[in-house]
Amino acid sequence: MNSSTEKTDGFEACEFREFLALLRRIYFFSRLPLDALKVFAYLCTKERFRAGDALIRQGEDDGQAFYILEGEARLFREEPEGERDIRTLGPETFLGGMSLLTESQRLFTLRAETDMACLVLNRKRFLRTLENFPDVSPKLMGAIVEQIHSWESQNLIGGEGTSKAGVSLI
Repeated sequence: MNSSTEKTDGFEACEFREFLALLRRIYFFSRLPLDALKVFAYLCTKERFRAGDALIRQGEDDGQAFYILEGEARLFREEPEGERDIRTLGPETFLGGMSLLTESQRLFTLRAETDMACLVLNRKRFLRTLENFPDVSPKLMGAIVEQIHSWESQNLIGGEGTSKAGVSLI
């Protein structure tokens, strides 16, 4: 291993503290006890993507969650008529949390518009950790329900989507 790719103990500790601080700010992890958060922070990786790279592909099950640290990505849906833009996502955006919980095909594609850096956590490591922290699952569900309620409050109540039933009715 050459010196440009080696990690020193100081760098790893610094990166761990950075990841821990980031997880504490993400709604999905915000209610979790510190001991579980520390494990998740240790399991996260920082990955770089070049403009044009697909982070998420519609129809695939990659089992990963992403927190965008730097750069921008375009979220779109591939349809018979072509690509339908959903939105552009930038720093401090968390997505894919539900894919950590269960297998499911992605409904959208997310492609890097610029060079990007993301914090990434995969399902296999996430679920293995949950087995060791049985008190974490109810807290995760609470955070997810709170996020769904917040989304519905913004998008369904008094908004354009009032003709559609909300997910919280399930």
